[in-house]
Parts: sequence; C-alpha cells; structure tokens
Amino acid sequence: MEAEDSLSDKIPGRNEPCHCGSGKKYKACHLGADEAKAREARAKAEAEAPVEPPAPEPTAAERKAAEHKKHGGGPQPWKRGPAVAARTFQAPRRSGSS
Repeated sequence: MEAEDSLSDKIPGRNEPCHCGSGKKYKACHLGADEAKAREARAKAEAEAPVEPPAPEPTAAERKAAEHKKHGGGPQPWKRGPAVAARTFQAPRRSGSS
C-alpha cells in the first residue's frame, strides 16, 4: 500500500507537464510507460500471492437452496393448495359517487 502511495505522489496528473522535463503533457510522454511498469508490478505481486484452494462443489441440496434463495425464497401464495381456493370472492369496492 505504501508503494502505491509513494508512486502516486511522484506521478503527475494526465494533463500536467511530464516529470521528465520534455515540455509535453504527461499523457503524451510517459503515461504508457508508467502504466506498463505498474501493470508488471501488480502481475508480479499477484504471482507471488498465495493461491487459495478452490471451494468444494456444492451438494444438490445446497444448489437447490441457493436457487430457491436467488428467486425470492419466500412463500409462493399461488402454490399453497386448496386452502386458497376455499376463500370467497370479494368484489372490489366501487369508487366515485352514486
């Protein structure tokens, strides 16, 4: 983290004059080279980082629970069975004056 902070202190903004003294804008002079250097540093750090073992495959029950949770996971009133059909129909209230 400290390396990124010290690097960002040294690098000018894209439209500021380049730090090499060429008189060009930084984006037209050294931006590409500095970004390539930063990419290489990130790739090296990633390669040196410890690799975690992959997670075990979920069981069928875990996949089903995850799928259920993904699609709302709550009760489905249209699948409750005959208790819903036994209710009586109520007409909507009228609006307006009569």
